[in-house]
Amino acid sequence: MEVQETRVQTDRVLTIPNILSMARLVGVPVFLWLILWPEFGGPKSDGWALLILALSGISDYLDGKLARRWNQISSLGRLLDPAADRLYILSTLVGLTWREILPLWLTAVLLAREFVLLVMVGILRRHGYPPPQVNFLGKAATFNLMYAFPLLLLSDGTGWISSLAAIFGWAFAGWGTTLYWWAGVLYVVQVRRLVRADATAD
Repeated sequence: MEVQETRVQTDRVLTIPNILSMARLVGVPVFLWLILWPEFGGPKSDGWALLILALSGISDYLDGKLARRWNQISSLGRLLDPAADRLYILSTLVGLTWREILPLWLTAVLLAREFVLLVMVGILRRHGYPPPQVNFLGKAATFNLMYAFPLLLLSDGTGWISSLAAIFGWAFAGWGTTLYWWAGVLYVVQVRRLVRADATAD
């Protein structure tokens, strides 16, 4: 995570990158409903859930790339993009944990990192700093988890495809969780330095 503020290039709301981010947000409850539907007596719809995850990953790549290429980085976009990432991770954690595909301890580890991040954001705001921007390490962690979750969902079946998906899914989950916490620790260090600098200045 980076504390430095990305330069806003437009105040427009209805830009292509922002529309892509909004579409990702709309997909979150649909995705969660598709995952949990079998738990409430509905048909298994993992294929549709995987499609939504895939489209979310594509739009996540496109909204940032297009915003930079077309000079459409906006304050709204800086909020929507990380919000969509975290909501997809949260909804996937809820769905896969409910279906007992993910163990509870892994869910707790990932949620604990989110709690730490929320605390750090609160500290930053008290000192007059903007919310953090996602850097390469944070994006790499998110991409690993977004690869892991569909593979783990695909592993909830039988046959060699499910077995292969489980192997790669758990590998991506391990890398993603490690990078997720690594980015979080670096962010805590940055916040600590800023707070100490403010205290020294006072």
